[in-house]
Amino acid sequence: MKRGSRQWLVGAAVMWGLAGGALAQTYPNHPIHLVVGFPPGGGTDVVARVVGQKVGDALGQQIVIDNRPGATGTIGANAVAKSPADGYTLLVAHVNSNAIAPNIFRKMPYDARKDFAPIIYLGYVPNVLAINPQGVPGVNSVKELVAYAKANPGKLSFASSGNGSTQHLAGEMLKLGGGINIIHVPYKGSGQAITDLLANQVQLNIDTMPPVIEHVKSGRLRALAVTTPKRASQLPDVPTFVEAGMPGFTMINWYGVAAPAGTPPEIINKLNAEFNRAIAAPDVRGRLTPVGAELAGGSPADFDALIRSDLDKYAKLVKDAHIPQE
Repeated sequence: MKRGSRQWLVGAAVMWGLAGGALAQTYPNHPIHLVVGFPPGGGTDVVARVVGQKVGDALGQQIVIDNRPGATGTIGANAVAKSPADGYTLLVAHVNSNAIAPNIFRKMPYDARKDFAPIIYLGYVPNVLAINPQGVPGVNSVKELVAYAKANPGKLSFASSGNGSTQHLAGEMLKLGGGINIIHVPYKGSGQAITDLLANQVQLNIDTMPPVIEHVKSGRLRALAVTTPKRASQLPDVPTFVEAGMPGFTMINWYGVAAPAGTPPEIINKLNAEFNRAIAAPDVRGRLTPVGAELAGGSPADFDALIRSDLDKYAKLVKDAHIPQE
């Protein structure tokens, strides 16, 4: 390479680095939209609002929670995938929209592996099998639920936050593991699903802990099992599905933050640092831990590895459970 060309490349690299540094320093200069693919009131929305407020305060700009529910979170995810890669439209990436749905829907409007720039793995919340005691009288365990469902085939229904959600797949795993026939009723999110469960329009749901736990503590709902490998500290008397007699029944409901692919790495790294600080803050943990959130953190690469691993994991589960693609 000629000396002049080499000097030009070095100069361009220096200028690019200076531009990137300046970009990181000036970002953000107006509000950031954090898209949640589910309605207000569900676990995803709760986590987004608590963490988003903390990060917005640190950045000096409001983080606007933008609820775009429907299609198991894929409507919101698609909106972010198609947004400008400037750091002002972010996604609460969810196991449903970013790992399960790509294995359920034949035609996806985005590529979960290529259309997003992972920022951070926020953590997860347990899914809890909750029943309406009036709708399933005399049932106090998974074993008794299975027996009741076998004695009343087709009479019980379970809610989910949409086809291809963790709630949907957990319900299918319950059907498979128990050899029972219960009807799936999909919703656009946890909020209306829990409302109908409380009204006995559906009799059970394997939902995230935040919208469920207070109803369990009040006695309006009864928790029978959690989907995590170990018991949840918030519900210490509730067994895991494995303890309840269903080997291999584990499933976590994770959350993270992602930007459109092509977002400058300086912005990704700045956001990663602020979100890590936010979920480590005692006031954030004090608000989210009681409702079951297990906060994590880490690098963008850590979150990318989780997404790719779960895309493969749920491809196998969908195949093994013979869940038809839509």
